[in-house]
Amino acid sequence: MSQNTPAAFDFDLIDPVALTQALVRCPSVTPADAGALALLDAVLSSEGFRVERPVFSEAGMPDIENLYARIGSAGPVLVIAGHTDVVPPGDLAAWTHDPFAAEIEGGMLYGRGACDMKGGLAAMVSAAIRHRRENPDAPGSIAFLVTGDEEGPAVNGTVKLLAWADQRGERFDHCLLGEPTNPATMSDMIKIGRRGSLTGKLTVQGVQGHVGYPHLAQNPIRGIVRLLAALDATPLDAGTEHFDPSNLEVTTLDVGNPATNVVPAQARAVFNIRFNDLWTPETLAAEIERRLREAAGNAVRYDLSFEPTNAIAFLTQPGSFVSMVADAVEAETGKRPALSTTGGTSDARFIKNYCPVVEYGVVGQTMHQIDERVATADLMTLERITHRLLTAYFAAAQHA
Repeated sequence: MSQNTPAAFDFDLIDPVALTQALVRCPSVTPADAGALALLDAVLSSEGFRVERPVFSEAGMPDIENLYARIGSAGPVLVIAGHTDVVPPGDLAAWTHDPFAAEIEGGMLYGRGACDMKGGLAAMVSAAIRHRRENPDAPGSIAFLVTGDEEGPAVNGTVKLLAWADQRGERFDHCLLGEPTNPATMSDMIKIGRRGSLTGKLTVQGVQGHVGYPHLAQNPIRGIVRLLAALDATPLDAGTEHFDPSNLEVTTLDVGNPATNVVPAQARAVFNIRFNDLWTPETLAAEIERRLREAAGNAVRYDLSFEPTNAIAFLTQPGSFVSMVADAVEAETGKRPALSTTGGTSDARFIKNYCPVVEYGVVGQTMHQIDERVATADLMTLERITHRLLTAYFAAAQHA
């Protein structure tokens, strides 16, 4: 055990592998915390961080504990964000290792949340601790925003934690979010934006009747096929410099009809659109409504609704901070990462309202899967990349 390790811990806090194991051993399936935030609280407090753990509530939603920690009182403030909640492990018998035992075999650390994203968070915590140990009088501040509500509804998590911090006068200059961004190797990509997400629900009204008497019925399936074809007939756009084309995918199609001799009364479809920065939810909804209206004419009766969304497309413009992150990755891996906006949504969609945000983390090939795992070598690499970034970031501030 290192002489710098507090007596309360049986591992060195700058060892990202050991810290990942400790976090994975907390079965923090959303909305349960299972001790994960308490562990981070103890780790960061022992190193001089001021830690608070606000709990947020909303009717109909589980109460969620969150964590905010900061060391330093001056700017600039680099905030590191992440989450400790994980998705359910699924069939326990299908795992080759207990999903909450954090066992290591063949250089891989197995466990739910190992790559999404306890491993990334642990590596960044270890890097921040090492940086402050080496630079106790470093200018600026390091902060952590950690939620237990990223994999769930995301109502009582980062979005409220950011507002809480803002009301207390906390200001952030840049953010590094430790989501697993790399497809195959640690040099693959950093994410400088995310597409938005909009879900629509379409119901076509028909008239139920006997198949043998079609003049007395009206089949809604013909109508819904016609409308869905109109939505898919023309691409929404061709993409932009940093974004792929927006895509619409039908995710469910149902008529609720078990009978073979009955024309159903309704046909229902749900679709999801992942959209780029050419659209807002409002302009996209208007375009969908226009296409359906033209396709339906007077022949198809339908209802359309959209689920409320807080997932809006955004881009962190390439600049000095993006370059600093890419430089750190290239210095440690030997390859410059691509700048990407692919994938699903993340809590970056909330953070971007407060400061520029870049996402970088471990390889995410097995996130949410049976036998989720992360290479221990990748955890060490991420710790070094984060440490290098912190050194460069505060050195630049000192000489600005």
